[in-house]
Amino acid sequence: MAALASLAGPNQKPVFDAHVHIWTSDFRNYPMAPGFYPKDLGKIPSFTAEELLKHAKPAGVTTINLVQMTWYGLDHSYILDVIRKHPKTFVGTGIVPAFSEATLVSPDLAMVELAKGGIYAFRLLGRKNAPGAGVQWMEHPGYEKMFVAAARNNLALSFLMGPDDLPELDRMCTKHPEAPVIIDHICRIGASGKIEEEAVVALCQMAKHKRVLVKLGAFYALGAKKEPYTDLLPLIRRVVTAFGPERCMWESDCPFQVQPPHSYAPSVALIRDHADFLSASDKEHILFGTADRFFIRRVR
Repeated sequence: MAALASLAGPNQKPVFDAHVHIWTSDFRNYPMAPGFYPKDLGKIPSFTAEELLKHAKPAGVTTINLVQMTWYGLDHSYILDVIRKHPKTFVGTGIVPAFSEATLVSPDLAMVELAKGGIYAFRLLGRKNAPGAGVQWMEHPGYEKMFVAAARNNLALSFLMGPDDLPELDRMCTKHPEAPVIIDHICRIGASGKIEEEAVVALCQMAKHKRVLVKLGAFYALGAKKEPYTDLLPLIRRVVTAFGPERCMWESDCPFQVQPPHSYAPSVALIRDHADFLSASDKEHILFGTADRFFIRRVR
């Protein structure tokens, strides 16, 4: 696989894709987790790093954050191997459950161990996956360990959640202000097809926590869900105004972003070409700098 460092053209600013899933049909070397089968891959039997580059290269992408796919479970072998072969191009977001009977390793220790291989963020889901799913669904001691480890080691907790989960995240961020937190997919605001004002306000209020970052992406799944996605610009403007561009990072959410009728280029273009309320410096932060500072330069 060719390195991505030289993919951007001479007049093209580099792009950091902060959220991509990859997997391979090589089940012999990279087996699926118990309970998952090839049929679960549906219409996308594989989306390897090589296949990803076919979409990323024309957009000038130079660096990519690989997010562990569900059907690999806690076995991070595939993304760890890709990162090891191309450490200047790829970093990772892993899966470490706050509570699980399937692992004997404490989540904080698992985070530190995976970080040795270039995995610097860890995906967590909202309350529906928590014991009891109560209002304070992160009161399980495993979450406490993860937030402490995140703050101590500059490792992010990357949340796939909806607006209803923000009050509990607010509580934990107040308790652990030094823990880096990333909110994926603009907190999925607009997934229903409508941008709810209450949800936008709730997300923007999270900007008071100085270590909370937001991923701007998965545009194919938000709002009108149609290219060129310009209906999402008012939402993006409010989020960037609240958090500042230095705490926002662009993501594609491939391979789902490139399933017909959607494609890669319009997702980048929404920020680079259509968001005319952003300065050139703002766009550099969102399309590259924010993710580069956290994942590559490891700046606190």
